[in-house]
Amino acid sequence: MAFAAPAASTLFSRLLRPFSTGTPFLSLTPESQSGNMSTETATVAAGCFWGVEHLYRKNFGNGKGLLDAKVGYCGGNTSSPSYRAVCSGDTGHAEALQVTFDPSVVTYRQLLEFFYRMHDATTLNRQGPDVGSQYRSVIFTHGDEQQKIAESITDKVSKEWYKKPVSTQVVPAGQWWDAEEYHQLYLQNNPAGFIRDFPPLSD
Repeated sequence: MAFAAPAASTLFSRLLRPFSTGTPFLSLTPESQSGNMSTETATVAAGCFWGVEHLYRKNFGNGKGLLDAKVGYCGGNTSSPSYRAVCSGDTGHAEALQVTFDPSVVTYRQLLEFFYRMHDATTLNRQGPDVGSQYRSVIFTHGDEQQKIAESITDKVSKEWYKKPVSTQVVPAGQWWDAEEYHQLYLQNNPAGFIRDFPPLSD
């Protein structure tokens, strides 16, 4: 898995691209304005989890709502999967990112809008050179409210942005498994990670 960073011009245009020329789709108003300091969890998969973690930390870290982030495996059918097992495609897991966020600073909707901007949701089981079901596009929801928001945003993305079906699955989150420690903060610890060989497989 060698994460392929989108070309700068492509990523920049995707981040700025509106979903619709009609009623503004992007909401800057928190869905909950209760004023409490509760936290929420969001789990997504959008290809190589190194890059997904890096982009979420870059865009929502440093006081912008992201409180914690970790990479791991979700959506599979085996217990305690290793990276080697997930890469085989036999466990059914996706490489995923799980974030803890402050909904009074950044909303779940905003996190998902960014999710659709930072990867290609139309390619099935593929992001750039990374191919396999572990690289699929998935929103793993935590509860009915997240499910409704994710389905609504996915529908809008399909109809108003891509104007064709997207491959993204929207499914309830199952068991989460943390990835091996060397995967956590990988691109922060290995700044040349986009172009270096992937670390050896380990059980």
